[in-house]
Amino acid sequence: MPEVLAWLKGGPEPRTIVDAVFSKERLLSLRTRGSAAYKGIYALLLREGARDLRTGQPSNFANYFDERIDIHHIFPQHWCQQNNVPPSLCDSIVNKTPLTARTNRVIGGYAPSNYVSRVQNSAEIAADQLDAHLRTHLVDPALLRADNFTAFFEQRQSDLLQRISDAMGKPIEAPLIGEPEEIVSDYEIDEDATFERENLELVRD
Repeated sequence: MPEVLAWLKGGPEPRTIVDAVFSKERLLSLRTRGSAAYKGIYALLLREGARDLRTGQPSNFANYFDERIDIHHIFPQHWCQQNNVPPSLCDSIVNKTPLTARTNRVIGGYAPSNYVSRVQNSAEIAADQLDAHLRTHLVDPALLRADNFTAFFEQRQSDLLQRISDAMGKPIEAPLIGEPEEIVSDYEIDEDATFERENLELVRD
């Protein structure tokens, strides 16, 4: 704590920040809300300017609670189950992003190639507008529209790792041999639960 207080007053970075590391394997292991790293990546997506897929509004303090923004699956759980996607990948934070409650209801359990049309019709927007909104979530629209989960997962994983590296100011490191995964559960237990108000402080300017 003294190091943190000194840092806030213009002193050197605390050792916990200097020594912080992040690996590709750790990203893959983040599936539940209990992890600080999971919440940190969620906050990072919000700060990056993830826009609502229907309205194009950025997620911020002003609309966070009014619109009931929460983190939801991009490829829905139902679709993943029907297409033999392992829960370890389906429920990974790589396959999740901040969405409003209404947008998540429009998406439902449909295939992405189906729900993109539902979103466009619901919001009365053109395909290129929706594609622009998707890119703010680090999602390649072409891969989503093709229901190509494997390519989507690899692309978004790479983009997330780059954003994490940029935020930390250091490269993503290779894991140590025998490094344990940070896994609480292979399944997301309460997808529609809203994050506590204190977590929103992470995304405020």
